[in-house]
Amino acid sequence: MNAIKENEIVSCIRKAIGGYLNDLDGEKPGNLYSMVIQSVEKPLIEIAIQHTKGNQTQAAELLGINRNTLRQKMKQFQIK
Repeated sequence: MNAIKENEIVSCIRKAIGGYLNDLDGEKPGNLYSMVIQSVEKPLIEIAIQHTKGNQTQAAELLGINRNTLRQKMKQFQIK
C-alpha cells in the first residue's frame, strides 16, 4: 500500500470490489473491469448533472469530458 493516504472514493471501491470477489465463493468473475466502470460511470454522471442543476456544459467541465461525450453517455445510461 502507498504511504500516501487513499481518498474515501478509492477506499470504497477497494472494499466493494474485494467484497464482491469474496462473495463469488470460488466462481470466476467475468468482465469485472467493464462491470465496475459501468457501475461507477452512471451515478457519477447523475451526480454531476444534479450538482450543476442540469447544466450539461458545467457537468461536462466538472467531469473533465467533452459536452458531446456527456450527451452520449447520458443517452447510453438513459439519464435525462
